[in-house]
This record gives sequence, structure tokens and C-alpha cells, in this order.
Amino acid sequence: MNLIEEYSRFFTGKQEPQTAFCPYRICPLGAHSDHQHGKVTGLAIDKGINLTYTPTDDGSVQLISLNFDGKVHFNINNVPEQKKCDWADYLRGAAIALGKIRPLYRGLRGIIYGNLPIGGLSSSASVIISFITALCEVNGVYLSAEEIIKTALWSEVNYVGVNVGTLDQSCEVLCKKDNLLYLDTSNGSYERIVKPDTMKPFKIAIFFSGIERSLAGSAFNNRVDEIKSAAYALMAYAGIEDNGFKNARLRYVPREVYDAYKHRLPENWRKRAEHYYTEFARVEAGAEAWRKGDIEAFGRLSFESGYSSIYNYETGSPELKELYEIMCRTKGIYGGRFSGAGFKGCCMALVDPDYLEEIESNVTKEYLKAFPHLEGKFSVHFCNSADGVLPK
Repeated sequence: MNLIEEYSRFFTGKQEPQTAFCPYRICPLGAHSDHQHGKVTGLAIDKGINLTYTPTDDGSVQLISLNFDGKVHFNINNVPEQKKCDWADYLRGAAIALGKIRPLYRGLRGIIYGNLPIGGLSSSASVIISFITALCEVNGVYLSAEEIIKTALWSEVNYVGVNVGTLDQSCEVLCKKDNLLYLDTSNGSYERIVKPDTMKPFKIAIFFSGIERSLAGSAFNNRVDEIKSAAYALMAYAGIEDNGFKNARLRYVPREVYDAYKHRLPENWRKRAEHYYTEFARVEAGAEAWRKGDIEAFGRLSFESGYSSIYNYETGSPELKELYEIMCRTKGIYGGRFSGAGFKGCCMALVDPDYLEEIESNVTKEYLKAFPHLEGKFSVHFCNSADGVLPK
């Protein structure tokens, strides 16, 4: 799609439009860990959100989505304090968050477009970061990687109202092509682990279920509350000093404390905690597998992550569970899991490039056999790893 031509369909003027891009991301290992200050892994992909725009001198923001209905119109110096429960809340929240740390004078007008179906690839964070990037450009503002991540996080948590961690924002800002981002969300420290020359080639497959989802309207926040409840209870049982329920995190509860007191937890809380502790171990093992160039071992750990997400964290629509099972038995797939929270959306997988046609054919055939009404909505996409917004 030629975005400059699309821009000219809606707007006139002599200024040459610019484009801000933010990639989507996948998280092969580290599911449901960032909000507990755990460790995660991530790869940015070469698909994402494109924002083509020109500046406005009066601070007005006029944006048209090519994926959703409705035109956005507000002023960066007079953003509604309450969300309106539409896709533009991400933009409004970003404008407020950025305005808190930098003076903003100019707005922008343009079009915004995501080149993969929405759901499971951190599209919300991509929308926010592309918009922040564009606002910074038109206002002559420079933000560090940490400032972009914190600004985008504030937008989603405090304005939109989704209790996410820093996984999405960090991947979309910090990732580098062919490097695995190994991130400790407790303190923001990270390592980019280079893909060894000895590693077998891989591509990233995205299997879109055909059903979109919104974290704000899912059980995402409920799962976060359950896992925080487990952390808070374990701290109380073990006499660990805490800073209240709001700040309770399993990262600050040693595994041996969980093992000693898990029998006292309600079943749901125990299962959420079991997922966290086993996922933490998988992330550490996965980082070492990647370092050694063992994509097959890394893939197996990703499959295990998917299993735990289903049976311990208890996420996954019937469609995504079926996709996961199909992936597990499809030749050429090293490993994979739900992409994102697991409430509809898509699955991701690391795959052998020699089997792309076979993988697409087999997964499509089996999935549509189970859900024939989703023909025309289900889709398969093959991607490569990519740089984040600030890959240096």
C-alpha cells in the first residue's frame, strides 16, 4: 500500500508527508511475566503500524485509521481526561503522557495503518509508540529509549486502563534484527543475544485466528489480579515485608516460599503462580539455548510455554487452543504459543523456511476443518525479525 497516496486521498497541502513506523513484536518465552517483574524474551517483526502525517501549527490532531472506522480529532493541549472506549484512546493517552514530560506545541494530521490483522502482536503499544514518535518529530523532542517505554506504558495503564507490563514497549523500542531481546522487567536491564552463525535458519509465522480481541475487554486484568493475589498471600504466609497489594509481585517471592505454601493457595491462584515460576525457568533456559544456537531446544520451550498458558494460566479461546494443537503436530515448526495474552487474536511460531508452503497448507486445512465459518478471516503470515524504534 502506498501510504503517501492514501494520505493525499484525505488531506491536501504543500508539505511532504512523513511516516513513523513501529514494529509489532512476538514473545516466544516469558508469557504473562512482565506484570510480575519477571524475565521475558522478544523479537520485533518486520510488520507493524505506519503513521503517515504532516504537522499542524495549532496543536490539533486529525487522524484517520485505515483499519478502523471513525476519524480522530482532538487538541494536544486539551485532551479529554476520560477515555472514550475507542481505538483513539491510545492516542489520547499518549498525548497526555508525552505532554507531562515535554512541552508540546504542534499536532499532526494523517493516516494510520497496521499491515497485519489486529490481535496478539502488541498493536496497541505499536499505535502508541508510532504516535509518540511522530509527535516528538513535529515538536523537536528527543526521548531516550527508557522515556519512550515509560511514556507508552503510562498511556496504556493509566489512561486506557489495561494492567500491562513493559514487555511490548521494550520489544518495540529495543529489539534488533536477528537478536533475541532478553529483558529483566524488574529493573529494565536487557541483553540482545546475537543469533549464532551455527543456528539453523528460521522465519516467524503468524497464524491469525480470524477473531480479534481487546485486552481491556478480556479476562486479562482478572488474571493479573489473581496472580497478584497469589504473591500477596505468599508474602503474608512467609512473613515477607510487602508494600501493599498494589505492589505485590511474584518476582519478590522466592520459589522455595511458593513450594512451601502453595498448598494453602486457592486453586486458581496456585495455578497462576505455577505458570509464573515455570515460565521464569523456561526464559532462562531459552536464553541459553539461543546463545548456543539451538533453535530446536528454544522452540520446544516455547511449546511448553504455550501448554502452561493453557492449563496453568488458563488463557486461550477454543480457536487459539486448536491452533496451538495443530502447530504442535505440524512438521517444520520449531515451537510456538499464543501471541499476546491468549484471549483470541493469533498464535506465533518459529519455523523452518524449507517448510513454509507445507506449514501454511497443513495449518490452514486443519484449522478450517475445525472452524469452517472462519474461512476468509483466518490467515497465515510469514515475517522476519526486525529492528525496534531505537535499535542501537
